[in-house]
Amino acid sequence: MSFETWLAFAIASSIVVLIPGPNIILTINYAIRDGKRSGFATVPGVSMGALIAMTLSLAGAGAVLATSAYLFSLLKLAGAAYLIWMAYLLWLAPVQDSLTQDKTEAQPLISLFWRSFLISALNPKGPIFYVAFVPQFVDVSGPVFFQFSILTATFVGVATLNTLLWLFFANGLRDHFQKPGAMRLLNRGGASCLFVAGLFTARATRFS
Repeated sequence: MSFETWLAFAIASSIVVLIPGPNIILTINYAIRDGKRSGFATVPGVSMGALIAMTLSLAGAGAVLATSAYLFSLLKLAGAAYLIWMAYLLWLAPVQDSLTQDKTEAQPLISLFWRSFLISALNPKGPIFYVAFVPQFVDVSGPVFFQFSILTATFVGVATLNTLLWLFFANGLRDHFQKPGAMRLLNRGGASCLFVAGLFTARATRFS
C-alpha cells in the first residue's frame, strides 16, 4: 500500500466519522452533564467497539451479514432496541443545579464505557460498511492482512480523534448548561436523537 493510498483512506475516514452519530451524542451529553472525566470514559468504548466490529467484519462476519437476512435482522433489532433503551434512560435522567450537585452521583465510568461500546459494536450497518469501504484501498498484490491491520488501526484512530474533538467541544459548552432547565433540554434533545437513530436502525436494510 502506498502512502498516497493510506492518506486517501485517512481523509475518507475523517469525512465518514465527522457527522455525529449515537456514540458522539452520548459523549457530548455526559461531557456536558458530568464533566470531561465522564466524557472520556466513553472514548475507549467507541474505539473498542469499532475495532471489534471492523476486525470481525474483515474476517468474514460482514459478508455473512450481507447475505443472511436473518442474522442481519437479529443484529439490527438488538442495536435498535439498545438505542431506544438508552434514549429512554436519558429522557428520564434526573437533573439538578450543578452548583449543588453531589459529584458521587455521576454515572460509574465503567458503565459509560460499556454503553458506548455496545452502541458502537451493535451498529448493524457497520460490518457491511467496513466490508464495502476498506477493501477499496487494499492492493491485492501485497500482504492483505497487513494492509487490513493498518487500515483498521487508521480508521479506529480517526474515530477516536473525532470523539475527542467532540468531547472537548462539548466540555467548552458546559458553562451554558448549569441550570436544571438547560440540562433537561440537553438530555431530552440527546434522547430524541438516540430514539430517532434507533428507529432508523430498526428500518435499516442491508443494501440501503
